[in-house]
Amino acid sequence: MNIHKSWVPYLEQEFNKPYFDILKKHITQEYKQHQCYPPGKDILNAFEYCHFNATKVVIIGQDPYHGPGQANGLCFSVSDGIPHPPSLVNIFKELEQDTGKPYPVSGNLEPWAKQGVLLLNATLTVRAHQAGSHQKMGWETFTDQVIKTISENKEGVIFLLWGGFAKKKSSLINNSKHHVFTSGHPSPLSANRGYWFGNKHFSKVNEKLLALGKAPINW
Repeated sequence: MNIHKSWVPYLEQEFNKPYFDILKKHITQEYKQHQCYPPGKDILNAFEYCHFNATKVVIIGQDPYHGPGQANGLCFSVSDGIPHPPSLVNIFKELEQDTGKPYPVSGNLEPWAKQGVLLLNATLTVRAHQAGSHQKMGWETFTDQVIKTISENKEGVIFLLWGGFAKKKSSLINNSKHHVFTSGHPSPLSANRGYWFGNKHFSKVNEKLLALGKAPINW
C-alpha cells in the first residue's frame, strides 16, 4: 500500500494505533479469502497521487466500486478503458453542462488527484459484488481522521459533500477556515430527482480557488 511521504507526518500516528492494526488484519484476511477491490497496491492511491501540501479540494465518496476492474483507489474513478458507472456518468454530464468541456473519454480521475483533488472514499476496500461489505471495520475511523487532519492543518480547502452520507462529514470540518459545497449525490436515484444536476460545483470550485489565489483545476 503506497502513500506519498508528504502524508506521513500527519498519518503515521494513525497507522500505529491498535484499531488500524486490527483493520489491517481484517483486510488481509478478506483479500486472502475473497475477491476484493481495489487491488491491494491501489488501496491508498488517493494519498499517493494527491500530496498533502498540494491538497486544495476534497471529494468524499462512500465505498469503492465493487464490480470487476472498476475500483482504482480514487472515489468515483475507474481505470482507463472501463465503462463509466452511473454516478460517474452523471458527474461527467454535470461537468459538461457546467464548464462546456466535452464529456471525458476516460473515467480515470487520476489527473484531478495530481492537481490537488483528494478523492477520498470513507471505506477504502470492498468485497466483490457486495456494496458496503467492508464498512464498520475501521476504515471510517481512519478516513474521518484524515478529514480532521486536513481541517486542522490546512486553510482554504474546498470540500465537496455530495449526498447525505458525505454531508454528515461536515461536522469534522472547520467551516470558519474552509469552504464546503453540498449537493445531492450523482447517483441516478438522486440525480434524476433533481438533486444533482445544476449544482455547478466544478465552476464554483475554480472561482473560489482563483479568489484564494490558487490555480484552478483542469477538470
